[in-house]
Amino acid sequence: MRQWMVAAKKADFYAIAEKFHVDPVVARIIRNREVIGEKNIRIYLGGNLSDLSDPHQMKDMDRLVEILAQKIRKQVRIRIIGDYDVDGVTSSHLFLMALRRVGAKVDVVIPHRIQDGYGLSLHLLQQAKEDGVDTILTCDNGIAAIDEIAWAKAQKMTVLVTDHHAVPFEEHEGRRTEKKSLADAVVNPHQQDCGYPYKELCGAGVAWNVIRVLYENYDMDKREAEDLLDFVAMATVCDVMSLTGENRILVKEGLKRIRHTKNIGLQALMQACNVQPENISAYHFGYVLGPCVNATGRLDTARHALRLFETGQETEAEEIARDLVDLNQERKELTLQGVEMAKKLCEEGGYEKDPVLVLFLPDVHESIAGLIAGRIREMYNRPVFVLTRGEEGVKGSGRSTENYSMYENMCGCAELFTKFGGHPMAAGLSLPEENVEKFRRKINENCPLTVEEVCPDIHIDMAMPVGYASTELVHQFALLEPFGKDNPSPLFADRNLSISRMWLIGKNRNVLRMSVLSEYGQPVPVIFFGDVETLFAYFTEKFGQEEVENALHGRKNRILFSMVYTAKIDFYQGNENLQLEMKYYR
Repeated sequence: MRQWMVAAKKADFYAIAEKFHVDPVVARIIRNREVIGEKNIRIYLGGNLSDLSDPHQMKDMDRLVEILAQKIRKQVRIRIIGDYDVDGVTSSHLFLMALRRVGAKVDVVIPHRIQDGYGLSLHLLQQAKEDGVDTILTCDNGIAAIDEIAWAKAQKMTVLVTDHHAVPFEEHEGRRTEKKSLADAVVNPHQQDCGYPYKELCGAGVAWNVIRVLYENYDMDKREAEDLLDFVAMATVCDVMSLTGENRILVKEGLKRIRHTKNIGLQALMQACNVQPENISAYHFGYVLGPCVNATGRLDTARHALRLFETGQETEAEEIARDLVDLNQERKELTLQGVEMAKKLCEEGGYEKDPVLVLFLPDVHESIAGLIAGRIREMYNRPVFVLTRGEEGVKGSGRSTENYSMYENMCGCAELFTKFGGHPMAAGLSLPEENVEKFRRKINENCPLTVEEVCPDIHIDMAMPVGYASTELVHQFALLEPFGKDNPSPLFADRNLSISRMWLIGKNRNVLRMSVLSEYGQPVPVIFFGDVETLFAYFTEKFGQEEVENALHGRKNRILFSMVYTAKIDFYQGNENLQLEMKYYR
């Protein structure tokens, strides 16, 4: 059972509210996000590009840009090598745009997920050498390509790495030492000796900072770099980066710009997804536009998505955008099938006591392993690895919970992998099939947490009576956006709630609407998108079938419950109405 934990952080909420002209509830939420002090609150609420750190602070930044400038002057061939997800595709696009803008002789290669694998593979480097490429510029990869870079350097190639993934390390007698490559320059804020204060940038965020310095080197108007922030914002959200500090600013500024984007591909994608530019939010990046871009890298080739952003032809952009939407629909169907297979394996495989789930689904398409892992993590509330049979051994993806660093714990099993890398919250790996059970055993033996401990608590901002919620308060929540990792939508809780009526809606009748009565008898509209059958079973077990039937028919009933909820505004026929969305109940 997941614990409901109400935040108990202290502050003078009324003073904050008065100082920044917000409701005390908003002031409390700001404190819950660990935003402390007037300066930090000001930046949180209204930070802009002037609040970003100096990109020159990044280790090797000046060196990398200097080398790039030399190569551009010499007109040698530069090849960008990115990745097949949103972050990798947008990073590649940004570098391609910027380098062309300053006159570079440049092209780009996006690895094929299955044929090439992730990142800077030896195959891609060999191809670059055959093509007469002088300089490799990576984005969203490269930090772990120690051997591959050594090969490239032996071929007298220049290698420039921009990345944001965890730096690989060796541990000896409790001391960690970073592994270093022979790259000519490495820009990655996670390096121990990097002075850049904000560490949570995505690959596109790192690339954009390189572009800022590059454009500065060419005495270009800084607004040209700022016009690229729509792509940085999309990548930041889609790569599930922390929406704190600088990332909040990048996403907010990017959202402003995408509403007026000049990129024909982005325009076409929004149109194909029925997204109105004026109403776009971080949600649309993460759950509507981003999945379409990702789908190409999963089921086709991400070069298709890159072409969408590169084309200047409206007809071509519209055609590619439609293809991306169709691919995403196919991806959804395959994912649902994979999730059902994973659930069955969990139930039949005897993994209930494992704090870390390792699920081997040999027949699942390797490109959707991470998506399945994410769904299963949500269902079982614990870290999940989904492994599939690839062309060269077993490949897999992992998705973690807040209190379990996936990458660090994988380092304790490093000898079992042929390749691995990632973040605390997500990771990828390759290993021989004979090591699958060894991996399952060792990752669980080394897990520092029990099943109960690894299950994340539900963090509630405050106990707030449903009657206090209002459209005026919800409008103020816009000050807290964009919502995402480390800056979630506000969560509230109330208890001793009764139901005056509940009814099923939707095409499949799988969405529940309720008219909920507060302690004082005030009716409040509530909607629930979760598992309705399980909710009804819970009410039936606790209060009896007759009481559930009474509630469904709007009759007096004895159901009393507590809920965790978010407050939103429902727009219907031009009118604004308060709507609470139930997330959890008991």
